[in-house]
Amino acid sequence: MKIAVLPGDGIGTEIVAEAVKVLKALEIPMEMETALVGGVAYAAHGHPLPESTLKLAQESDAILFGAVGDWQYDTLDRHLRPEQAILGLRKNLGLFANFRPAICYEQLVHSSSLKPEIVSGLDILIIRELTGDIYFGQPRGRRIATDGHFPGAEEAFDTMRYSRPEIERIAHVAFQAAQKRNKRVTSVDKANVLETFQFWKDIMIEVGQQYPDVELDHMYIDNAAMQLLKAPKRFDVIVTGNMFGDILSDEAAMLTGSIGMLPSASLNAKNQGLYEPSHGSAPDIAGKGIANPLATILSAAMMLRFSLNQEAAAQRIEAAVQKVLQQGYRTGDIYSEGTIKVGTAEMGDAVVKALA
Repeated sequence: MKIAVLPGDGIGTEIVAEAVKVLKALEIPMEMETALVGGVAYAAHGHPLPESTLKLAQESDAILFGAVGDWQYDTLDRHLRPEQAILGLRKNLGLFANFRPAICYEQLVHSSSLKPEIVSGLDILIIRELTGDIYFGQPRGRRIATDGHFPGAEEAFDTMRYSRPEIERIAHVAFQAAQKRNKRVTSVDKANVLETFQFWKDIMIEVGQQYPDVELDHMYIDNAAMQLLKAPKRFDVIVTGNMFGDILSDEAAMLTGSIGMLPSASLNAKNQGLYEPSHGSAPDIAGKGIANPLATILSAAMMLRFSLNQEAAAQRIEAAVQKVLQQGYRTGDIYSEGTIKVGTAEMGDAVVKALA
């Protein structure tokens, strides 16, 4: 088993170090090789995704990823900004299916901004299509408008587009995931306004007929955003496009008490995957040793499950995280009176100890 370790920028190096520590504690034979990505890669090689890093990722069974982004690179041309590294990896490896579970651990119910009765027992899965939609649509750019409300004015444009195969494959992923859960899929769209998402809805219905044991319903994105806050436990599996999924998964993160608790997996057709926390690089707290590593550690568990076929090891990590929370250990983002406040490395050490 070969793992590409790409810590990236900001707190990425700190949180990935703890996940690596936990993986090594499992004593499972695996090869881990580290490479630069994001802003640190641009500083060293002039590009956020150097050829050597991409080659390592392509040759690995899985990628353990930290985070990319730093304010100092915001003035660069867009194609050289750190965030382009993650888009490049998704495109080059064909990572089309993004899994973002949102689980509210019983020990963290009171860390959520919502009432305990709304989030207690929450366990939903957001599946986001990752390589299509407006983030990758062509054409895009800037020009002088020749029509519209302001002809002659400068305008910018991006193109929202999806093909039938792109929608079909993410639909199958969602329905198959639901079969292993509570057999309910909610497809989120904006079919009342956008032709792209009327197309999406039509294909979801077609594919859904192949899964008669799974209940399918549809919801507009604005209503879905509201229902996630009003009654999140009504959902089981949510499947949606790239942009809507980006927004909804971050919203769902706050239901759990902290985005520092949310792992994610991005998979291709071969189950080769990129595993990363749902949060960003947080340059404002980088180097302070206070970031929450649990989302990254839980991402490593997902890596063991989906790409490395090590279900028992994945469950060991998840049980260790549960135990650490039961013992009262908390980083600053989930700290409350009466619990034990710890730093990044201390939390990682606690998980390693709990593995035993």
